[in-house]
Amino acid sequence: MIWKRSAVLRFYSVCGLLLQGSQGQFPLTQNVTVVEGGTAILTCRVDQNDNTSLQWSNPAQQTLYFDDKKALRDNRIELVRASWHELSISVSDVSLSDEGQYTCSLFTMPVKTSKAYLTVLGVPEKPQISGFSSPVMEGDLMQLTCKTSGSKPAADIRWFKNDKEIKDVKYLKEEDANRKTFTVSSTLDFRVDRSDDGVAVICRVDHEALNATPQVAMQVLEIHYTPSVKIIPSTPFPQEGQPLILTCESKGKPLPEPVLWTKDGGELPDPDRMVVSGRELNILFLNKTDNGTYRCEATNTIGQSSAEYVLIVHDVPNTLLPTTIIPSLTTATVTTTVAITTSPTTSATTSSTRDPNALAGQTGPDHALIGGIVAVVVFVTLCSIFLLGRYLARHKGTYLTNEAKGAEDAPDADTAIINAEGSQVNAEEKKEYFI
Repeated sequence: MIWKRSAVLRFYSVCGLLLQGSQGQFPLTQNVTVVEGGTAILTCRVDQNDNTSLQWSNPAQQTLYFDDKKALRDNRIELVRASWHELSISVSDVSLSDEGQYTCSLFTMPVKTSKAYLTVLGVPEKPQISGFSSPVMEGDLMQLTCKTSGSKPAADIRWFKNDKEIKDVKYLKEEDANRKTFTVSSTLDFRVDRSDDGVAVICRVDHEALNATPQVAMQVLEIHYTPSVKIIPSTPFPQEGQPLILTCESKGKPLPEPVLWTKDGGELPDPDRMVVSGRELNILFLNKTDNGTYRCEATNTIGQSSAEYVLIVHDVPNTLLPTTIIPSLTTATVTTTVAITTSPTTSATTSSTRDPNALAGQTGPDHALIGGIVAVVVFVTLCSIFLLGRYLARHKGTYLTNEAKGAEDAPDADTAIINAEGSQVNAEEKKEYFI
């Protein structure tokens, strides 16, 4: 009886020591997130441990490792580290079924546990774009759908056109048959025009399992549309005798080829001078008969379009020399027409013949011509002054002579002049008498 009592006391004393030592021992774990197909590391640590065992168990409460001893036959589960302070294991090729709550147990009195939740991310499949049929006619309504499956959680889908995000889209999320992943789809509706031809429409899938590298699907649009036509002249100021090229710039899909040129609603009147080469109409030498409305017409399988150009042929400007009229101080008027020869073969008073290929507005001032005109004006002015001086001198001499002739019998100068004029008249009468 005494032996039994001493054994019981000894048992309680040992248990008390174990309980007292285990009060500072706690296992520590952390939640883990891993991408499907990756490897998860589960770690359990104890700061203070007096050689107490550690154990990992799965969500089904099956023991995976007890200290360094493997308990579950699964080749994907391996021991990473085992000591009195840590027990770490790895689970490779993780699947969605591995997701759940794992337990680390420290076998003290009582047993202490810590939970770690393993989250497995489902990787979305590469997206696919459907709904495009090539080609699409301008003005048609296009509906494109982008779809991806297998994402966990549900993936996000975004649309881009010409690197610009399109916000007005429809979004649909459906749970897959395994009730763990999702299938996501998005629909884009828009009406196409010719500016959409060759544009890349991109569907982008964003998900945390993709490590900031989104998956994309791209669709290049092909839009057919009627031609657009524009006529471009080679010169904005066509002149008589010059060549002219009219270019018919046509854009369309399919590409219109060839183009049709007409004048005033009919065929080109002079095929020898009006040569059509591809989209160009080449008029070799312009004349006034070329005036009219020229039309370029382009046609493809979608439709046709045209443009018009009104041609007005301008005269070649002539260079005319001025006529100088110089008034004299006498009663006579001298009219001088200046004609300067500037070259052995060209007269300044005649219209110069232009080179048909010469551009308008390239003639500059003729300094030799201007100098000649100035010299002639100076010469004529000097001659006029000389004639005026001579006339005044002669008039003064006649006055003095008359005064001398009448001074003999006259009491003053005025009477002498009158007497002299009378004598001159008598002399003229006498002269006429002798004749």
